[in-house]
Parts: sequence; structure tokens; C-alpha cells
Amino acid sequence: MSNTSYQQLTPECQLDALASIGIYPDTGLLALNSYENRVFSFTDEHQQRYVVKFYRPERWSEQQLLEDHAFCQYLSEADLQLSSPLNIEGKTLHSFAGYYFALFENLSARTLAVDDVDSLYEVGIALGKLHKAGAQHQFKARPSLQVNETIQTAIEQLKSCEHIPDSIHSQVFETLQSLYYKITTKKLPKANMIAIHGDAHASNILLKEGQPYWVDFDDCKMGPAIQDIWMLLNGDRNEQLLQISMILEGYQEEYEFEPEQLAYIEVLRTLRMINYAAWIHNRWQDPAFSSNFPWFITEQYWKEWLQSLQQQLVLLDEAPLMLQPHY
Repeated sequence: MSNTSYQQLTPECQLDALASIGIYPDTGLLALNSYENRVFSFTDEHQQRYVVKFYRPERWSEQQLLEDHAFCQYLSEADLQLSSPLNIEGKTLHSFAGYYFALFENLSARTLAVDDVDSLYEVGIALGKLHKAGAQHQFKARPSLQVNETIQTAIEQLKSCEHIPDSIHSQVFETLQSLYYKITTKKLPKANMIAIHGDAHASNILLKEGQPYWVDFDDCKMGPAIQDIWMLLNGDRNEQLLQISMILEGYQEEYEFEPEQLAYIEVLRTLRMINYAAWIHNRWQDPAFSSNFPWFITEQYWKEWLQSLQQQLVLLDEAPLMLQPHY
């Protein structure tokens, strides 16, 4: 990725891009909490509130972005609540000065709190609807979730990371290789691959009058249903059992869940931990990353990360979460 991929996206360029599709902000463009893309909210001359997303250059192809948008439209037609790209003059994806961008309605809603257990039943219903529709949808250009390959690639990328302290460098990569071996030799049940959100953590779920709205389908892909569920789990084992029971109580009103997929949770958690560190490393020359993740270059971060990886070695050997008999 070019270190200067966003250098030409000046405020003037952003306004010119919006003007090219007939949108004229009446306010400044307020940067939202996004690092991979550049995302801004604003109000136009007609007092309509919007969000504009400028996609990171070279990350997705035009066809992949169009599949993302088509999936959002497909889900909207299946009565899911989500922030879908707006169709302007027959297009949802626009291009200006080498940047792809899209416009969205600005939803007046709050983000789901990670400890908001009371909302998990409704979130489960929304997930069930999403997966019921996703099971009938097939991506052609977008990727499929490939656990082994993704972990292997992330480990290779981290080998060039200069921020891993020398004192634990060898221990870090020994642990990573142990995790990779344990995951690649683990006998996991076969899971159906469906079209999923791909990054369904709490920050990508908005609540409006108690109803969940999905945002940010950047990472939509073919994958197992559990990938859209496990990131909503946190705390100790008992807390996670309560959370997933509430999610699946709502989920199974809309779509049948395969309980054997619970065996994937710690594998997918390990994948995210490794891939997240590699992601920050790969983007480090982007000023948005070095300014928002200053802890990434501290010794404390890497020591705590190593401890978390070592804990995953233990958790991968534990029995998966078990649902109550009525599931």
C-alpha cells in the first residue's frame, strides 16, 4: 500500500468529489471514527444529513465494491435495517480523482454498547434475518473467509514489524507458530459458507428506538454464520454463555443455527488478534494509524499481546461453549 494513498484527498478534493454528484455541503465535513477508509458526516444545502465514505485506494476492486453495495440493497429488500449506499443518478459507487466513494444517509442512532445484554435478543433477530438472506446470496468477486491462509499471511507480515521488542521477539513468533500449528491441525466441523457481514462487532451495530441497524459492510464475504456472532461475546465463560444464549434465542426465530459452529469461536478470536496486529503494522505509515494507535509501538502492548496469544493456546484446547438443551 502506498504511504501517500490519502495525501491527495484534501478537503478541497472531498468537496469537489461531492459536487461532482450534485451534493453541496452546508457544513464542514466532520471526520468519523474510521481508519481503513476516510468517512465524514455533513449536512447539505437542503439540511439533509449524509455520511460520505472514501474507500482506501487499492484495497478493493470496483467489482468488489459493487458487490458490497448490491448485497446491502439485497438486504434492504429483505426488510433488514441497515445503512445502504444511496443511489444517485443510477449509481451507488462514484469515482473522483482516483478515489472511489459512496454516500449514505446519516442515521440518528446510538452504537450498541459491548455490555448491552438487554439488546442482544433483538440483535439476534437481526442477525438471523441477515443470515437467512445471506444463505441465498453468492459473492463472486469478494473473498471467502480462509482461516489458515489469513493467519499464515499475517504472521509473515509481522516478521517485518520493527516494533516487537527484542526481549520477546523469539517468544512471540514461537507462540504464533504454535497457534498456527494448533489451528491447522484442529479437527473442526464443516460449516456452511453463506454471505455474511464479516465484521459484526458492536461498533457496527446502531440502535434506533431499540431496533438494530447494520453499518459498514466493507468486510462482507462468504463465511460461517458464527463469524458474525462471536465478536459480540465478551467476559468470562459464564457471561459469554448468557450472551450467546440471548443472541441465539432471537436468531433462531429467523434462521437455524448450527451448534457445532461454536467450536470455531476461539479459532476466529485467535485469527482476529493476529490479523489486527498485522493490519496496524501494514498501515503504520498512514498518519491516521500512528496518531490513533500510539500504544502499538510500546513494549507494554507487545507483552500484553503475547500474554493474550499464550492464553489462546490454552483456550483452543478447552471444550467449546455448549448451549442449553432446548437449542
